[in-house]
Amino acid sequence: MKGVHFPVTAIALLAFATLLASASDPSPLQDFCIAINNTDPTVFVNGKFCKNPKLASANDFFSDKLRNPGNTSNPIGSIVTAANVDDIPGLNTLGISFARLDFAPNGLNPPHTHPRATEILIVLEGSLYVGFVTSNADGNRLFTKVLYKGDVFVFPVGLIHFQLNVGTTNALAIAGLSSQNPGVITIANAVFGSNPHINPDVLAKAFQVDEKEVDYLQKQFWYNNH
Repeated sequence: MKGVHFPVTAIALLAFATLLASASDPSPLQDFCIAINNTDPTVFVNGKFCKNPKLASANDFFSDKLRNPGNTSNPIGSIVTAANVDDIPGLNTLGISFARLDFAPNGLNPPHTHPRATEILIVLEGSLYVGFVTSNADGNRLFTKVLYKGDVFVFPVGLIHFQLNVGTTNALAIAGLSSQNPGVITIANAVFGSNPHINPDVLAKAFQVDEKEVDYLQKQFWYNNH
């Protein structure tokens, strides 16, 4: 019997479908809850308000943001294009979102975390060196892998992780995240590019470097590719 070969797109759909079974956001209590912006500045909810479901349309569940390559002409050579609840209102309460990751050769998606989501990534073109670091209690162990077209890798919720294009051509990956709004904290940007700046004495002690080096880093332009 001949082997059965699945296209990469089919593998991606199968991998991402599992996210719906273990969504980290609150479970919906109705078919859908189309997000709308609340105009009352004194009222907040953990998520977004819903519009009348009878007014829903197909466009509430659609986005073409991931169709075209992102512009990687920036200092780190990568761009992340998100498709979360801000882009697809129908994602509200469904506990899932997506992102497109484009890399120039040697392009880097710098170390970062998603405070509210686990990420599953599939490489569609090129090759990526990826990894994540465990928590302090686990000894800050580093897990890395070189991924090729069709390969999948998981980054557990909240852990610092990264992706680097180690090929000679552009690379493309799609990520599924177990939250309608996973959030992102880019480590270097947050530590050295905060507004206002963290006291240099704090960072000098934390990183065990001279305050002049901290001052230099705080004066750099910290590009945000998300």
